[in-house]
Parts: sequence; C-alpha cells; structure tokens
Amino acid sequence: MALAGCGGTSTDGLGMGGQPIESFTAEQIYQRGEYELDSSDYDSAAEYFGEVERLYPYSEWAKRALIMQAFSFHKDKNYEESRASAQRFIDFYPTDDDAAYAQYLLALSYYDQIDEVGRDQGLTFQALQSLRTVIERYPESDYARSAILKFDLAFDHLAAKEMEIGRYYLKRDHFPAAINRFRVVVEDFQTTTHTAEALHRLVEAYLSLGLTDEAQTAGAILGHNFQSTEWYEDSYRLLTRQGLEPKVRGNNWLAKVYRQMIQGKWL
Repeated sequence: MALAGCGGTSTDGLGMGGQPIESFTAEQIYQRGEYELDSSDYDSAAEYFGEVERLYPYSEWAKRALIMQAFSFHKDKNYEESRASAQRFIDFYPTDDDAAYAQYLLALSYYDQIDEVGRDQGLTFQALQSLRTVIERYPESDYARSAILKFDLAFDHLAAKEMEIGRYYLKRDHFPAAINRFRVVVEDFQTTTHTAEALHRLVEAYLSLGLTDEAQTAGAILGHNFQSTEWYEDSYRLLTRQGLEPKVRGNNWLAKVYRQMIQGKWL
C-alpha cells in the first residue's frame, strides 16, 4: 500500500516515489498499475502495465499485465490501443485461459463505438466479425453468451441503418431506391425487429409505382408473419382502399421470398 501510494515520476519517465521504475520488480509495477486502475486513472494504469511488459517481457507478470493494459485502455475509451494490446495477447498467448477475454475485449473495442444509426457502419461490420470470432472460437467461454447478445444488437443496428436510408428515399418519392433498401432488410436482416416495417414500406412504395402484384405479395408476407402489428393494419388499409388484398401474386422476388420463408420451397 505504501508503494502504491507513492506519487511522482523520475526524470527517466515513469517512476514511483522518486525512484526510477527500473528499480522495482515486475510485481511491484503491476501492483502500481492496479492502484491506478482502482483510482480510475486508466491512462496511467495502462502505462504501468506496459512497463511490466517492457521490463520483464517473458515473465508471468508480463502476460497478466498485457491483458490488464488492454482492459485499462478500454476503460479509458482508447479503443485503438485496447485493440492493439488485446491482439498482442492473442498472438503471444493463443491457448491461454484469458485469450477468450482478449478476443472479447477486441470485439468490444469496435462494438462500444456503435453509438448512433447515422454514423458510418464500418465499425458495426468489424464488431460483427470480431463478435463472431468470440462465439465460434470460444463457444464454451463466459463471454460467448454476451457476444451473442451483442451480435444480435449490432445486426439489428445495420438493419436500422438500411431502414433509415429507405425512409429517406421514400419521403422524397425515390421509390426504386427506397425499395432496394427495404429489400435488403427483408432478404438479409429478416431476423431483426425491422422486418415488419420494411414489408409495410414495400407495400407503400410498390403501390406508389402501380406495381400491385408486388404490393399484394408484400402484404401477404406481412400478414402471415406479423398480422398482429400496426404495420399489417396499415398495409391492409392501403391495399383495400384500392380494391386489393394481401395475396401472393406474380413471380416477383417477394413471391420467391414467400415460397422460401412460408412454404419452405427453395425453387
């Protein structure tokens, strides 16, 4: 405790109690890093853990310090450095018990930057890839379940982005562009919470273009899977106003989706 409480830095860089850091053992430096971490000085904690790795690179303390450095950087929201430390741990100690946590931290460094739908979705794709690695490589670990939940949320986030763009085009009467976005949700993100609205927006867009077969088929899929939702009620109202009904018509892409999703036919 006395060592941990000593402040100050030497002229040679990090120091403790006025002494150069090189004069302390790996354990002592590691304990100072823990002290800084407990004090919420995450940047200093990461530095001390880094010194353990630098001064005692082949020790057991260095291995422990490396994963703690990744954690400290993440707490400091220095996600790039957190990724770098986590990746080094995975590269150096791929069979270690903490390798799963290192991979999880690496995934979190992407996931925790997904803050709003309007941003570029490159980070979301990277988060999905990294979370998938946790799930597939460490399925029995404590982190797999959390990774699955976060994967589903990130996947939903991508669908939300497609919906946002689709609604933007729909409001401006750019119907073909809007249809392309809603089609992506129906075909590629059908397990997300946005599928029902995407089908309803397709009914709107296709009716605006006078493509009644597609509109009716979208309504049929919506009625089969989401009949109790407000989206189906709105679509049903739009169709019946024009003397139409939710019914599979024609041989369009939505009819193929209906056959695959509802009838189980893949031809």
